[in-house]
Amino acid sequence: MADSGAGDADSTGGTGGTDPRAGDGAAGSGSGFGSGFGRKPDPGLISDDPSGAHALGGLRRTLGFRDLVVYGLLFIAPMAPVGVYGTLDAKSHGAVALVYVFATIAMAFTAFSYAQMIRVAPQAGSVFAYARKGLGEGPGFIAGWMAMLDYLLIPAVAYLFAGIAMEALVPSVDRWIWTGIAVVITTLLNLWGVRAAARVGFFVLAMELVVLMVFVVSAIVVLVQDGATRGWLSPFTGDLSFSFTAVLGAVSVAVLSYLGFDAIASFAEEVTGGSRKVARAVLFCLALAGVLFVAQTYLVALLEPLSSAELAADPVKQGSAFYDAVDASVGTWLHDLVAVSKAIGAAFAALAGQAAAGRLLFAMGRERRLPRLLSRTDGGTPRVALLLAAVVTLIAAVWAARRDDGLDHLVSVVDIGALSAFILLHASVVGWYAVRRMEGPPRILAHVVAPVVGAGVLVAVIVEASGSAQVVGAIWLAAGLVVLAIQWRRRALAPGAPKGS
Repeated sequence: MADSGAGDADSTGGTGGTDPRAGDGAAGSGSGFGSGFGRKPDPGLISDDPSGAHALGGLRRTLGFRDLVVYGLLFIAPMAPVGVYGTLDAKSHGAVALVYVFATIAMAFTAFSYAQMIRVAPQAGSVFAYARKGLGEGPGFIAGWMAMLDYLLIPAVAYLFAGIAMEALVPSVDRWIWTGIAVVITTLLNLWGVRAAARVGFFVLAMELVVLMVFVVSAIVVLVQDGATRGWLSPFTGDLSFSFTAVLGAVSVAVLSYLGFDAIASFAEEVTGGSRKVARAVLFCLALAGVLFVAQTYLVALLEPLSSAELAADPVKQGSAFYDAVDASVGTWLHDLVAVSKAIGAAFAALAGQAAAGRLLFAMGRERRLPRLLSRTDGGTPRVALLLAAVVTLIAAVWAARRDDGLDHLVSVVDIGALSAFILLHASVVGWYAVRRMEGPPRILAHVVAPVVGAGVLVAVIVEASGSAQVVGAIWLAAGLVVLAIQWRRRALAPGAPKGS
C-alpha cells in the first residue's frame, strides 16, 4: 500500500494542531501543568515523504501491517505464559485461564485508548506524545518517564529468560554469558534497521507459533487418550475454591505477559499507509495474544499433576511448572522443544522491546525532554537511542543473571511503569476528546466511559501489585517529577522564554 504520509486523512487527527511536526501545538496551550513551554522539534526530524525516504535524518517509512504485527507479537511472545504459569496457577487457586480472560479484558480498554490517540499523534513517542496532546507538556513527560521504566526493563527480563533457558540446555555455560550474547546479536539487528529486524523476526515468530501449535495438538491428543488430571472447567473456576480476590491478584502478574502490544505505536512514523494501520495492528495483536494465552494455560492446567495448593506451598516448583507438566504428560522431547523456542523467542521479544525503547528515547530527545543527542538518526535508524537502550538493558540483564533473585527483582518493577503510563494514556483520551473537545462533541462511551473504566482497572491492578514494585514505581515517579521541575525552572529562566513557561 502506498504511504499516505502526513497527508493521510486519518493521520491529521482532525483539528487542533495534530500534525506530528507541530511540537507543542494544541497540547501546549493551557492543557495541564507545564503547558506552553518547550520548543518545537526540527521539522526535518520527522519524515513524511510519501516515497518513504527520510529527510534530514528523520525516520524512514518502510513498515507494513505484517511488520507491525510481527513486532507486537515478538514483544509479547506467543508463549509468554510459560514462565509465569506456575505462579499464576498458585495465586489464582487454579483459575489460571480465567486470569488471562480478565487480563485480556483489562488490556483491551488500554488498546482501545491507544487506537483513539494514535490518529491524534501518530508519532514515535507513543504514550509520551499522546499525553502531551491530551494533557499538556508536564503530564506528557511523566507518561514518557514512566513508560521508559517499562521499555528499558522488559527487554532485560526477556534477555534473562533467554539466558535461563539456554543455561538449562547447556549447563556448562553460565546464564549471564548467554544473556550477553543475546543482547549483542539483537542489538546488531536493530542497528541494521527496523525493516531488516522485522524480516528476521518474522521467521522467529513463525517458529514460535509452530512450536505452540505442536504443544496444543500434543496436549489435545494426551487429554483425549488419558483424560484430564484436573476438572475440565477448573482452569476457569479453580481446582479447590474460587476466589475473585485471588484471581485479581494474579491478574496483576498476568498483565506482564501482554506488555509489548503497545510498542507497536512507537513505530507510527515508520509505517506506510497512515495511523489506521497502526491502530488495527494494536487491537489485532492484543486479541490474538489473548486467545493464545487462554488456550495454552487452559490445556496445561488440565495436564498439571500438582494442585494449585501444592504449587503455592512450594514456590521453587512454580517457575518450571509448565515445563514439568509437559514433560510428565507428553514427553521430554516437547519439554526441550518448548525450552529452545522460549530461549530464541525471549531474545527476539527483547529485540522488539529494545527497538521500542529506542523510539521512545528518540522522541523524548527530539522534544528536548532528554539529551538532544538521542534524536539523531543514521539512515533512518535512531542508532544513538538504540545503543543507549542496549547498554541499559545489558547492565540490568547481566546484573540480574548473576543473582539468584535477579529475575524477581526485575519482574517486580516492570509492571508499574507501564501501568502508570497506561493510566495517563486513558486520561489523555478524556482530555483530548471530552475536556478540550478538539474534534467536536465527544462520544461518551468511547471517549469517557471506556477510558475511565480502563484507568480504574489499572489502578486496581497496581493496588494488588507487590509492595516492592509499588515502592520502586513511587521512587521512579518522584525522580521524574524532580527532573521535570528542573527542566521547568531552566526554561522559565531562559532568555526570551514565554511568560508562564
